[in-house]
Amino acid sequence: MKLGLINSAWAQAGRETAWGLQKTKEIGFDSVDIFADPLEISITERQRIRRECERLDLPIVSVCCVATGLIDFNPSVQRFHLDRCQKYLDMVYEFGGRNLLLVLGEYIWNREVIPPAAQWQAAVESCLRLGDYAADLGLQIALELEPFPLSLLNNVHAMVRFLDDTAHPAVQANIDISHLCLAQVAPEELRRLKGRAIHVHISDCDGRVHGDLPPGRGVVDFGPYLQELAALEIDGAISIELEYSPEPDQIEAWVTEAYRSTDQLMQAAGLRS
Repeated sequence: MKLGLINSAWAQAGRETAWGLQKTKEIGFDSVDIFADPLEISITERQRIRRECERLDLPIVSVCCVATGLIDFNPSVQRFHLDRCQKYLDMVYEFGGRNLLLVLGEYIWNREVIPPAAQWQAAVESCLRLGDYAADLGLQIALELEPFPLSLLNNVHAMVRFLDDTAHPAVQANIDISHLCLAQVAPEELRRLKGRAIHVHISDCDGRVHGDLPPGRGVVDFGPYLQELAALEIDGAISIELEYSPEPDQIEAWVTEAYRSTDQLMQAAGLRS
């Protein structure tokens, strides 16, 4: 598998996007994931990202999208977010990427007032439409498992059920190892995602609170998860997801540390030669 980085790791550096992409390549990453909203960045910035990645031979694998409004109870909000996600898919295609990493969000009002089944069905219907749109572009959607109690997809059982309900070849799963630890998902549960997972996020945490730390700075026991991951034979990338460094002026060291520790873990698991 490729070892990638979500480019939001460089956000606190206060430098232009091209600088972060250059540093990503210099450190040794095989690929990059882009965290950017097509409704927020200009066409010139989008072209700058594409051209710079081509120049660096740093392929864009995934674009990250949080679209909690897809399960909003207001139809107008759902329509806006459906259109927004389609624009994200257009940007993935423009970048030559492979998938849209999609976060669906959470049940509102403590799963009261609005029936949970109605929000679930809204998500299924939205993903079916987005799956068709993605397939027409030759792309896929990777759904992220979030570890929070009210998240729509907060464990492997929910993920499998959702994939069964959508039953769309373009709608698949993302695996986030830190999230699995926080949600207390046992490594062997990943076997249920054989043939259904297309992308991976990796980071560490303290076991209690979402953290996105460089592997080795928290409590995640990566070995068993990576062994199960190897057995899934995913043809894709493991992308490091990092939150801000406690020392912003040392961001390069923070990212480099994450790269080296993840590379060692992947090589030990036979996931990277």
